[in-house]
Amino acid sequence: MKVVIFAGGKGTRISEESHLRPKPMIEIGGKPILWHIMKIYSAYGINEFVICLGYKGSYIKDYFLNYYMYNSDCTVDLSDNSVQVHNSNSENFKITLVDTGLETLTAGRLKRVQKYVDDGDFMLTYGDGVADVNIEELLAFHKERNKICTMTGIQPGSRFGVLEMNERQEVLNFAEKPKDDGNWINAGFFVLSPKVFDFIAEGSDREMWENQPLNDLAKAGEIGVYKHHGFWKCMDTLRDKNDLEKMWASKPEWKVWE
Repeated sequence: MKVVIFAGGKGTRISEESHLRPKPMIEIGGKPILWHIMKIYSAYGINEFVICLGYKGSYIKDYFLNYYMYNSDCTVDLSDNSVQVHNSNSENFKITLVDTGLETLTAGRLKRVQKYVDDGDFMLTYGDGVADVNIEELLAFHKERNKICTMTGIQPGSRFGVLEMNERQEVLNFAEKPKDDGNWINAGFFVLSPKVFDFIAEGSDREMWENQPLNDLAKAGEIGVYKHHGFWKCMDTLRDKNDLEKMWASKPEWKVWE
């Protein structure tokens, strides 16, 4: 099974970092968040990836083209430019890097990689979100429900505390960062049937995956929601990045690999 990862956006809300490199290449603990996402899937034996490139896509290409050597001990003989690799700490990843266009939106990016995902079910996620989603359970749920699209849903905690007050405007209770009351949001970590491409028209470069394609799938009754009650965090802002750095230094809940 392959995993498609959206990695082509400009990341304007974290421009402090993304003006230098694409958002998925912003580092957490010395490794790009894209690497962290791939390691989550790899922990479940899924090591084939299709990465949708766009903004500063050459940065991502250069990283993976040189990854093996950067993670190896080697001897370089400058007299004939030969290289001897002694050992490598590289990953067992097979990565297809696809230029899906600088201005292309997410539906168009997905449509452009159709030929690289083969004929079976595949997975899809965003290049800026990490979680401790149980991929095995997610796949089992997808197969059981037999929908074209399975979406992982989460209940995000609020950034702000909630006040419960009486009629005299006295605080009775303060709940810090509670889960939203009954509201679920799209957390990515999709499982998709190849039939999903029937819901994305040719020339959909200006269409968001989250708009017409998902709405049409919903109207057709073809979206199942796998409810994830564990950890999930999207690196949308510099504050999010700093939060993830702190977690990595103490307790990275998304680190499901050894």
